[in-house]
Amino acid sequence: MAYNIELADKVREWLANIHDIKIEEKKMFGGLAFLVNDKMCINISHDNLMCRYNPDREEEVAEKNGFLPMIMRGKQLKEYCYVEPIGFQKPEDFEYWMRLCLEYNNIAKASKKK
Repeated sequence: MAYNIELADKVREWLANIHDIKIEEKKMFGGLAFLVNDKMCINISHDNLMCRYNPDREEEVAEKNGFLPMIMRGKQLKEYCYVEPIGFQKPEDFEYWMRLCLEYNNIAKASKKK
């Protein structure tokens, strides 16, 4: 499993500043996932972020620098995308993606427990 440790540390630090949330790290999707309140919120995959966001914001999100749709089995997965490093190098861009994922986490459905 390959993921950018520095990027994982950056996400970890950002989430640590948010009060009243439960954070769990788990190996998922070939990278390191950050589950917030038992729901997958954001993932580090190689040097990219993998973001979970409100699909109602698809048009806005798709316009962002570094956006890549998440394709699985030939289909685009709604509410997920990859973001290349160019899209989160600036602090305000990193903040955008983190807030986008955390805001959706409040209304996102949790995966069924196995």
